[in-house]
Amino acid sequence: MLNVLNLLLPFGLSTPVKLLHAGDTHLVYADERDDERKNVLAAKRARTFPNAAEYLEEIGKIASDEGRVIVHSGDLIDFVSVKNLEAAKAFTNAHDCFLAAGNHEFSQYVGEAVEDEAYRNQSLAKVQAAFKNDIRMASREVGGLLLVALDNGYYRFDEAQLKFLKSECARGLPVILILHTPLYTPWLHDFMLNVRKAECGYLCGTPEGEMGAYSRMRFLQQLPDETTLEACRFIDECPAIRCLLTGHIHVDVACPLGSGKMQYSIGLDSVARVTVY
Repeated sequence: MLNVLNLLLPFGLSTPVKLLHAGDTHLVYADERDDERKNVLAAKRARTFPNAAEYLEEIGKIASDEGRVIVHSGDLIDFVSVKNLEAAKAFTNAHDCFLAAGNHEFSQYVGEAVEDEAYRNQSLAKVQAAFKNDIRMASREVGGLLLVALDNGYYRFDEAQLKFLKSECARGLPVILILHTPLYTPWLHDFMLNVRKAECGYLCGTPEGEMGAYSRMRFLQQLPDETTLEACRFIDECPAIRCLLTGHIHVDVACPLGSGKMQYSIGLDSVARVTVY
């Protein structure tokens, strides 16, 4: 059973907006329409995510029973397969969902290749067809609140995303930003390395000087470019952005960015009732 958290956000809305923050569901389906390698992968990954289908059903039930918009911070599926995409499409068609892509949304066999724009584009159109909103960058107004979702699953933002974010933030509405990968803070980086004992921070915008102990692969994967660093600064400093909802690190964590605005990451076994008022 999912651990259900409760988060109250006082943004000064005239009528409360009810959201349900979920992430990292990692559906692990495959069948005869996919190759043997994907079916073997599905069986293996099911041992890592044994409750994926059950949790997704719980998420849908809570949202339906309570009239909440599901805000999913990515990795709804664990890898690209016919059945995973069918399940994702069925879920998003059945419920009111708004989603940012995670890195696994475009993963072919999990960890088999360098994940970059060219790799993502191999499956982008097929994956996008399973979801109602643009999973690379999208916005949605709900009751005077602006939800903005950006795909930073590969640890970077691009110029088009930054331009889009700036334009949306200029609309004069309070913004909740939905990302897959949390933004770097010194505290969160230390937490990942020294409490979670992770091999790296798995964070977006980590300064190069903090990555000395990373493997070469993780260093190149997570080294931010100038656009990403600019986006991280804008997100921290922009007063319209009131908080961030993220995932990726598979643990429930709330921590402030440098400006003090909060970043909430949802864990594998949790979902959060978010009520904005």
